[in-house]
Amino acid sequence: MSSASRTPQGKPPVTVTRLREMKENGDPIVMITAFDFPSAQVVDEAGVDMVLVGDSAANTILGYDSTVPVGMDEMVMLTKAVRRGLKTPFLVGDLPFGSYEASDELAIASAQKLVKEAGCNAVKLEGGGTSADRAAAIVKAGIPVVGHVGLTPQTANALGGFKAQGRTAERAIKVAEDAVALDQAGCFAIVFEAVPEAVAAMITKKLDAITIGIGAGNATDAQVLVLFDLIGLNEGFMAKFAKRFADVRGEMRRGVEGYVSEVREGTFPGPEHVYGVDPATLEVLQQRLNREDLESDGTYLSSNQSWDWEPLS
Repeated sequence: MSSASRTPQGKPPVTVTRLREMKENGDPIVMITAFDFPSAQVVDEAGVDMVLVGDSAANTILGYDSTVPVGMDEMVMLTKAVRRGLKTPFLVGDLPFGSYEASDELAIASAQKLVKEAGCNAVKLEGGGTSADRAAAIVKAGIPVVGHVGLTPQTANALGGFKAQGRTAERAIKVAEDAVALDQAGCFAIVFEAVPEAVAAMITKKLDAITIGIGAGNATDAQVLVLFDLIGLNEGFMAKFAKRFADVRGEMRRGVEGYVSEVREGTFPGPEHVYGVDPATLEVLQQRLNREDLESDGTYLSSNQSWDWEPLS
């Protein structure tokens, strides 16, 4: 690989080929869902292999009560921000509800928008059935696709709510059928969400696609969690499959409380946060302020004079 195709750190960008090699070698693949530029920088530095800009941004950072309301323009904006923060990881953009279901043409146009405008390496869509047809059309158009089976948040109401899927024979077979359909449609990877580990293990053995687990145990080729869940930035309900590895929300609150306290006490800003000024400048300023008319007459700063900027740091 030429030096031009490598990142500044010398590590080559992750590709579909590299991900397939990891699957074949039994190397666990790490994926994180992120939504903004600084988060993208952090997960890149941490060495993740894949980043998903999921439609979970709807209720994670945009304040909606579900993933359904988020639109294509919002997903493009968020994905572009993440793209700017990544150097190495493989970037997947989520196709939001209503952006692919109606026709192959709509699905292809939406996928192309995420790739062309947001710089995605691949797109993700939910479900089997007609979604497998849409996936096949997008793959045929030359765009890698990630499928999604089990608990599919966009259609959670039809599944009886946000519940584990595949815990009965009927539901397990449905998960398997959807996964096989997506595999045959050409999806290079498939997310298994909230599926019993044993069920995910059996289905994984039948697929060529890389399997990505979120609440599917250790049987899948990859694991994915939402960044804000794993760093403890979200509050309230946490799914059984999520684990908090940090308490960022607590640290943020403590930081803001410290700021509020010092401002109210008058201890911030302190001398170290204040810019100095020459006494002669203050004398001239005071003379100007003593005049009744403060409207500028150009005496002190003409168009050919330059500002004497002081560095901010």
